[in-house]
Parts: sequence; structure tokens; C-alpha cells
Amino acid sequence: MGMIFRAKANKALDRAEDPRETLDYSYQKQLELLQKVRRGVADVATSRKRLELQLNQLQSQSTKLEDQGRKALALGREDLAREALSRRAALQQQVTDLETQHATLQGEEEKLTLAAQRLQAKVDAFRTKKETIKATYTAAQAQTRIGEAFSGISEEMGDVGLAIQRAEDKTAQLQARAGAIDELLASGALDDPSGMHKDDIQAELDRLSGGTDVELELQRMKAELAGGSSGGQQAIEGGTSRQQSEQQPQDTPRFDKQ
Repeated sequence: MGMIFRAKANKALDRAEDPRETLDYSYQKQLELLQKVRRGVADVATSRKRLELQLNQLQSQSTKLEDQGRKALALGREDLAREALSRRAALQQQVTDLETQHATLQGEEEKLTLAAQRLQAKVDAFRTKKETIKATYTAAQAQTRIGEAFSGISEEMGDVGLAIQRAEDKTAQLQARAGAIDELLASGALDDPSGMHKDDIQAELDRLSGGTDVELELQRMKAELAGGSSGGQQAIEGGTSRQQSEQQPQDTPRFDKQ
């Protein structure tokens, strides 16, 4: 169970991890380490400076005691000269110890300074490499997204493709339904409550009657233009009647028995 949990957690972390953020975090940690090293160099240099000040003070006191011993000896006070020289010897021992510590601190300061310089060079190199990797990763990510978009395997394009497919299916379904309704209305299987739709027989009859009315109106207008005589009008009407009787057998549509 522990192995399964760790495996799933590792997979979840891998999906959530962004290499660019990881690189920035690593770079930030290196900067913090470099700052600590620099503070260490500054602390060592401060300690060295304090030792140098103490050495200067002890050397001044040693010189002063030496002068006091010379004066006491010149005045015949050998005891005072001996005391001054004894104190000077004690100070000289402290000076020797401080000089040893000063040399040690100076060596540590040089080592830390060299380490800080090397670390600075590594941090600069890491920063350059970091930016290069981030740019490469961003370009690869963009190229992958473009490729997925063109191939249609990305989630966004998959949703778009599914929406297009559903729209096409609904359009085809509506077209098929509209065609079926038109066929049923034309065959008379369905009634048109609006009365706008007519069957094929009525449409043909309306066409024939409309054509005859137009011919009659045209002949009447010709007769009026020719003089409007009653004989001519009767002849025109007679001719029109004969024309209707001759054309009626030809214009009457035939319907085969199914």
C-alpha cells in the first residue's frame, strides 16, 4: 500500500511539476547560499579587523612599557624598570597569540573569498543554463501544442471536433426530416392545415385554367384594338372556343393507374 501511494503521489507530482519553476527555485536557493557565504566572508573580515585593532593597541602598550622601563632604569629605579619589562613580556605573549589568530582568520578569509568567487561563477553559469533550458522547454511546449492542435488530439481541439460532428449530425437529421415532410405533403399522406400546400392534380388544373384566362384576355384586347365590331368579336370568340376544344385533349394530364 505504501508503494502504491508513493507511486501515485510521484505521478501526480510529475504532472503538476513545471521544470521552469523548479529551475527558478534552484537558482533562488543558490543565490541564498551565495549570500550566506558572502556574509561569512564579511564576518571573518570583521573579526580579523578587530584583531588588528587589538594588536595595534597591545603593541602601543608594549612600546610604552619599554619606554617606561628605560626611564626608570635611567633614574636608578631598577625595580620599576623590572616591573615595566615584566608587564611588557606579558603583553608580548598576548601579541603573539593574537598574531597567530590573525593569521588563521586571514587564511579562512582567503578561503571563503575564493569559495565565494567560485560559487558566484557557478551561479552565473547556472543562470545562463537555466534561461536556456526554460526557453527550450517553452519552445518545445508550444511546438507540442501546435502539433496537437493540427492533429486534433488536444483536449480543446477534441471538444471543437466533437461540437462540429454533433452540429453536422443535427443538420443532416433536420434536412432528412424536412424532406420526409415535403414528400408526405406532396403524396397527400399529411394534410396542410394552412391550405398553402396543394397536391399535383390541383396544381396542374390551376395551371391550365390560368393559361386559358390569359389567352382569352389577350384575344379580347386584340379585338378592341382592331375596332371592336361584334362580328369580329364573335369570330374571335368562336375561334377561341375551337382552340380550347382542340387543345383540351392534349393539355389534359394523364394519370396511370398504380
